[in-house]
Amino acid sequence: MAGRLRVAIVINPVAGVGGTLVRARDRAEEAMDLLVAAQVDPDILITAHAGHGADLARAAVDRGAHVVVAWGGDGTVNEVATALVGTSTSLAVIPAGSGNGLARMLKMPTDATRAIGRILNGSDRTIDAGDIDGHLFVNVAGVGFDAQIASAFAAIGRARRGFLRYGVIVVRQLRRYESRTYTLALEPFDGVPPPTRSHRAFLLTFAYGRQWGNGAIIAPTAELDDGALDAVVVEDRGRMAVLRSIPRLFTGTIAGGPGVSTCRIRSAVITGDGPLSYHADGEPHVGGSALRVSIRSRALRLRA
Repeated sequence: MAGRLRVAIVINPVAGVGGTLVRARDRAEEAMDLLVAAQVDPDILITAHAGHGADLARAAVDRGAHVVVAWGGDGTVNEVATALVGTSTSLAVIPAGSGNGLARMLKMPTDATRAIGRILNGSDRTIDAGDIDGHLFVNVAGVGFDAQIASAFAAIGRARRGFLRYGVIVVRQLRRYESRTYTLALEPFDGVPPPTRSHRAFLLTFAYGRQWGNGAIIAPTAELDDGALDAVVVEDRGRMAVLRSIPRLFTGTIAGGPGVSTCRIRSAVITGDGPLSYHADGEPHVGGSALRVSIRSRALRLRA
């Protein structure tokens, strides 16, 4: 690469537990010092509102950034990645959120010095991205219980977030959640297409990454660059069955659990009897009665 490396860092000041503007300023100063010391051209940017990360990343690309680092949670990563898809600029991640699903899969440290060192000395790979109802995702998207959790988690104050708070939300939502019936049509990655089927499902997950975050592994065999999505269907078997399955998430064995089916796909269409709530990398959305999930093969450069 000719000339000095140009690295932009997009910092979300409210990511994680107790995120503040003061913390963002400290992170910005630390990042600037580290990049200048490494003789890298720095561009330090701080988000001001939801969606701002994508705008800042696009502007950084226009200014010639070779790498744009998302320093925040899964939502920040999603915003930056959305702006970088189809460009020659690479995405990198410094985890600072509540779940950090993609960052955990990449084994990225939360310590800025170590993370930036790995980014500057790392190599680029090209990974896939997904699309659910027009929204890009680079880790996990889903319909059902995880979408309801994403919506409830997004509604609480940032200062109240964290793993324990997430656990409280899961238990509370389990008490009130009602599974729905979905018609699921899958285009398999290889092999004979399965028949279109109706499922009384607790959740439907579509994954490139392996985990939601915090070590909860929903798609143990998913890969970021194999050209396929892992589809995971968890049938409705009652609340006690769900509770008994939770330990499997943290041992990477959910795919072998009762009522759980998995397959590798190119696309899917989910149909319900009304508007469908879903999430893309933990960001909640509401769509119509039919959602399409598809793959964008080799769409994004990733530095790790």
